[in-house]
Amino acid sequence: MSVSGGAGASFGNASPGTGASGGGSWVRAAVAILGFVGALYVIEGVDMVLSHDRPPGAPGELDAAGIEPRAVAGLDGILWAPLLHGGWEHLFANTLPLLVLGFLVLLSGIGRGIAATAIIWVIAGVGTWLTGSAGSVHVGASSIVFGWLTYLICRGWFARNVGQIVVGLVILVFYGSMLWGVLPSDPRISWQGHLFGAVGGVLAGWVLSSDERRRRRGASVGRAVPTR
Repeated sequence: MSVSGGAGASFGNASPGTGASGGGSWVRAAVAILGFVGALYVIEGVDMVLSHDRPPGAPGELDAAGIEPRAVAGLDGILWAPLLHGGWEHLFANTLPLLVLGFLVLLSGIGRGIAATAIIWVIAGVGTWLTGSAGSVHVGASSIVFGWLTYLICRGWFARNVGQIVVGLVILVFYGSMLWGVLPSDPRISWQGHLFGAVGGVLAGWVLSSDERRRRRGASVGRAVPTR
């Protein structure tokens, strides 16, 4: 989310199937995503305390650490922006998709989930820094949400994994309408973060399915050619 002139408006590998390799993977995924979202609430609480003397509606103290497009001083916002939110309402709006999509991403293995998130985090941040409106500051975990969404939708197609394709189709049915958020709309909303987060999710799906693609090519090469 962004507002002009101010701030506003995620580990061990499992099997490459549906992502679940037993009850332990579900527990680890749940603990990890709850910990991440809990940390976002702690950060927003600290921001509220530090900003208690600011006028209502004014950006929080920590929000200035978001992404400021094409400003050298705003480059470190690539690291911090997904951890910051323009108020509780902004964080509340991101909470459910963070919990649901993050849990599903981490079911494929904590290490794989962190790798996907890192790719999304960097692509979304750099893309926003390059294309965002001058004088704006972008904060919010919605860029990660959009990246997780496209990652879950596309990874099964890249890997030719039936279980992951089914999960992706279910996610598309329930959350696919969110993808309209990659288009310019409300100037207070960072559509750039959404767009490049989604791009990062597709890239993460491609990169992290490379082992499966290599295995598939190897199996194809090793298959005997029928003769007549």
